[in-house]
Amino acid sequence: MHELGITQNIVAIVTEHANNSKVKRVVLEIGQLSAILPDAVQFCFDICTKDTVLENAILEIREISGLGRCRQCGTEIALDKPFGICHCGSVQLDLIAGEELKIKEIEIEEVCV
Repeated sequence: MHELGITQNIVAIVTEHANNSKVKRVVLEIGQLSAILPDAVQFCFDICTKDTVLENAILEIREISGLGRCRQCGTEIALDKPFGICHCGSVQLDLIAGEELKIKEIEIEEVCV
């Protein structure tokens, strides 16, 4: 399960950017063609954030649909696999969406002095 290593990296990156502030929410974008299972990341997140500034933070995962562009006719088509066939019959597709893994937002607790 490579999601554990990926989630550990996400926690490390968010921890670094939080500057010791308590993290309330993290928003990830995960492409459906990325071979990363959102449910596995969610499960690992709860484990990896224990005793960190992310403990009890809400993890919101937005799944990005796969999208390809045909090299032959330029048509954009929805993809549920990293390959496909265009309506024109071509199999030469460029992936333009769906392989993402992005930390889109980090919400930290504001401390009033």
